[in-house]
Amino acid sequence: MEHLTTLKILHTVAAALLLLGGLGLAIWTVRGRRRGDAQAYAKLLRRPLLWVWLVMVLALLSLPVSGWWLVHRIGWPLGQAWLLGSSILYTLGAGAVCWLLVRLNRLRQVEAVGLRLTLALAVFSGVCLLGTAALMGAKPV
Repeated sequence: MEHLTTLKILHTVAAALLLLGGLGLAIWTVRGRRRGDAQAYAKLLRRPLLWVWLVMVLALLSLPVSGWWLVHRIGWPLGQAWLLGSSILYTLGAGAVCWLLVRLNRLRQVEAVGLRLTLALAVFSGVCLLGTAALMGAKPV
């Protein structure tokens, strides 16, 4: 298989794993809260779900590297508006995911306080990463 095609597939799989993992964790949390589970947020960082977080973090770290490699192999200039916009959105979304992990760890250790900020971080990171995926899919070259 050609290297560029393999790289595109790996980049797409990493993006899909990141987005599907986030969606799965969100659905799992909403279901737990609807059942009345007060510990739903604390359970997000327990061992079985920790593997989901690990895959998501690995995908989050690999996407900039594989994205830069794709841009370099194809020969697109880095100054294009859609590349810069998606880079900014990705950076903001990745920062929100990191902040969200810190907040979820604190929620695991103490009573659930300030859940609105946690929800806002989750929604913001999801919107940023979906926006990045939309810009990458549209590629107005």
